[in-house]
Amino acid sequence: MTDFAISPEALQTQITETLGSKAKSVVLALGEVTVVVGAADYLEAATLLRDAPGCRFEQLIDLCGMDYSDYREGEWEGERFGVVSHLLSVSLNQRVRLKVFVPNEDLPVVDSLTPVWNAAGWFEREAFDLYGIVFEGHDDLRRILTDYGFIGHPFRKDFPVSGHVEMRYDAEQKRVIYQPVSIEPREITPRVIREDNYGGGLH
Repeated sequence: MTDFAISPEALQTQITETLGSKAKSVVLALGEVTVVVGAADYLEAATLLRDAPGCRFEQLIDLCGMDYSDYREGEWEGERFGVVSHLLSVSLNQRVRLKVFVPNEDLPVVDSLTPVWNAAGWFEREAFDLYGIVFEGHDDLRRILTDYGFIGHPFRKDFPVSGHVEMRYDAEQKRVIYQPVSIEPREITPRVIREDNYGGGLH
């Protein structure tokens, strides 16, 4: 395991002091620090994590959306949507996970981190595409993985696995067309093998 220039315990203390009341929680688990901030403080907290002398998280290395609607079979009682970012300090050799929950499920909007880290641009487009989370202040928020005419957000827990439409090339029209999904849902029952010595296995 790589030695850290600052211990996770010291990093937890440093971030707690740096963010103050802007941090809803600063948790240390499995040697990793996770910070949860409110949506109203998200952008300011991210800026502090980048600029504060004991933090100096110069790089955003990942950002993704979350849908907690079926988390632990309905045990979750918080907001449905959230955003998780992973930050890296090259100068101090430390990492932190930054989480924010989106207050409005019907119109999930949270600040964009692009003014803080340019790298957030494509990650936020992906979270917008797959989860429908809108990033306020993003200057080019478009779908990035699905097709131009795609309807819905495929990583939401209420989106069907097979989707709503499928596309295929129509030779007569000489173009790609969309049509309702032709896959019929089926229940797969595992095969139970009851024969002795099946497949030549040893007893």
